[in-house]
Amino acid sequence: MSRSVLVTGGNRGIGLAIARAFADAGDRVAITYRSGEPPEGFLAVRCDITDQEQVEQAFKTIEEEQGAVQVLIANAGVTRDQLLLRMSEEDFTSVLETNLTGTFRVVKRATRPMLRARSGRVVLISSVVGLLGSAGQANYAASKAGLVGFARSIARELGSRNITCNVLAPGFVDTDMTRALSDEQREKIVGQVPLGRYAQPDEIAATARFLASEDAAYVTGAVIPVDGGLGMGH
Repeated sequence: MSRSVLVTGGNRGIGLAIARAFADAGDRVAITYRSGEPPEGFLAVRCDITDQEQVEQAFKTIEEEQGAVQVLIANAGVTRDQLLLRMSEEDFTSVLETNLTGTFRVVKRATRPMLRARSGRVVLISSVVGLLGSAGQANYAASKAGLVGFARSIARELGSRNITCNVLAPGFVDTDMTRALSDEQREKIVGQVPLGRYAQPDEIAATARFLASEDAAYVTGAVIPVDGGLGMGH
């Protein structure tokens, strides 16, 4: 059955791969984006998730066009990498404002109709960095780690209404961002991964689809790593 799906930050990279995977399966897919031209084939809504009014308007548009969101993939995020002693307070708070507080805004708005329907799937896109830590990414790691506690609290609150909430924690993924690294940087990263390669965006998307499927109806509050073994033990 075709569902109403929202992927935040679905205009590129992992988010776009996830959006395409749901669309290919026959779902009605909306994406949010902040800037640039969105890809074709989706209901694209410009939305900065740090702005509550934009979030509310985006959901109204989506609900009018394709119905209440039944599957939410909270993927939108930013980085502002810097060593701790050089990191400004704005560097720190702006990343948390998007990655953690922005996700709170989106999840809170999405789950209102899910509660009425007594059904829903929420998947938060975290990162292996939120589990392992990473020098120069204290802000990003903190925001991504925070998603775990947030998801598990939501899973406990909403489980009785047949709403699941899980976390997907990708490792290093072959996207435009990682392709911009030097060959030496890429080799160093791959050397840390037991499987010896980057993930493909489609591999992340496949896991997101599983967590939103009936096959995962009894999975909630879980953190699923898709990282080639990089974060083993966490």
